[in-house]
Amino acid sequence: MRKPELDHILTTMLDSHQSVSDLNFTVGKPLQVESYGELVPVEMKPHLRQLTPFQTEMVALNLIGNNRRLIETLIRQGSCDLSYSLPGKARFRVNVFCQSGNYSVVLRQLETRVPTIQEMALPRPFYDIAQERNGIVFVTGATGTGKTTSLASMLEDINKNKSVHVITLEDPIEYVHSHKKATFNQRELGKDFDTFAHGLRAALRQAPKVILVGEMRDRETVEIGLTAAETGHLVLTTLHTVDAGQTVNRILGMFSTEEENQMRIRLADTLRWIVCQRLLPKMGGGRVAAFEILRTSLRVKDSILNGEAEGKTFYDIMETGTAFGMTTFDNYIVRLFEKSLVTEKTALSYASRRSVVGRGIDQVKSSRGEATSDIESLEIDMGYNRQ
Repeated sequence: MRKPELDHILTTMLDSHQSVSDLNFTVGKPLQVESYGELVPVEMKPHLRQLTPFQTEMVALNLIGNNRRLIETLIRQGSCDLSYSLPGKARFRVNVFCQSGNYSVVLRQLETRVPTIQEMALPRPFYDIAQERNGIVFVTGATGTGKTTSLASMLEDINKNKSVHVITLEDPIEYVHSHKKATFNQRELGKDFDTFAHGLRAALRQAPKVILVGEMRDRETVEIGLTAAETGHLVLTTLHTVDAGQTVNRILGMFSTEEENQMRIRLADTLRWIVCQRLLPKMGGGRVAAFEILRTSLRVKDSILNGEAEGKTFYDIMETGTAFGMTTFDNYIVRLFEKSLVTEKTALSYASRRSVVGRGIDQVKSSRGEATSDIESLEIDMGYNRQ
C-alpha cells in the first residue's frame, strides 16, 4: 500500500456518512466510522468484508512512516500516538495499538478551525475561566467527550482578548491557533519534548502567562503544574475522571500519605475550577454536552484541606453554588430535559444520582401539566380489614 492509496481510503471513509468523528481499522471487521456516536460500516470497491492482520499492519506502517521513535514506542509499549494530515481535507489524531498479536488503528478527526465559546454554546463560566490570571484549571471526562475542544475554545478567547504568551504541550497538536492578540507556541510530545514533566519544567523558563498541558499523566507532572500555578501562571489541563470529587481524590491519590497534607494545602491554594464533561445522545440525532462545574470558594478549600464530610461534599457545594456558576451533572441534565434536548431515559441513564434527576424530571413534567406516574384509577379500599 502506498500513501496515495491510504489517502483515498481515508477520504472515502470520511465522505461515507454525516458527522464522522472517528475512523476504525480492526482485524475481523470491515472499515468502520463513528457517526453520531455509533460505529457504522463503510462500503468500498472492491468490497472489504473483513480486514486481515496484514491490511491493518500496512495501514499502521503507512501512517507511522519512517519515524523510528514511534516504531520503538509501538514495539516497547504496545501503542503509539501521532498526527496525520490529508492536505486540504482533514487532520487526524492517530492511535496505533496491538491487540491479540495484531495491529488496530483509530483516527480521530480534528477540526481545522478553532471553535469559540459562543459557537459551542458553552456555559457562562467558560468566559470566567478565560479571564483567570493564575491558578490551575482541570477539564475532565472520559475519552472523546470534547475536553480538548473546550480547552481550545477558552484559549481562543484568551487569544482574542489578551496580549500574553501561551505555551501548549500536546499529544498530538489538535487545534492550530493562529497568532491574534496572544502569542502561541505549540509543542508536540515526541517531536518537541519527550515527556509532559520535562516539557512543563522547560515551559517555566520560557516566560509564558498561560500553559496548556494536554494531560496530567503522573505525579511529577501534577507537582510541576502546581508549582507553575503557584508562581503566577494560569495552567489549563485535563484528567480522565468522571466528576469533580473524583478529580480531587485522583490528584491527592498520586502522592504518598506523608505528602498528602502538603498537597492538600497546595491544591486548595491553586485550584480555580474543575469542569467535567459528558456527551449525551440528543433528541433527533447528534450529541449534546452536559457539564459539572466546581469553582474555588472557602467551602471548597475547606473540603480539600480537611476532606469531604456530611453536608460538606463537593456535590453539596455545587448544588448550592449555582449563583457562583457551579452546577452538578444532575441539575444540568434536568435543564437539558426541560429544553427537550434529551429524553427522560437518556437523562436517567447518564445521571450521577438517579433519584435527584428523577425528582427534577417530575417537577418539569408537573410544570408542563404532564403525568408524573403511569399508575391510574387509584381508590381507597373501604372494606379493608373489616370483620
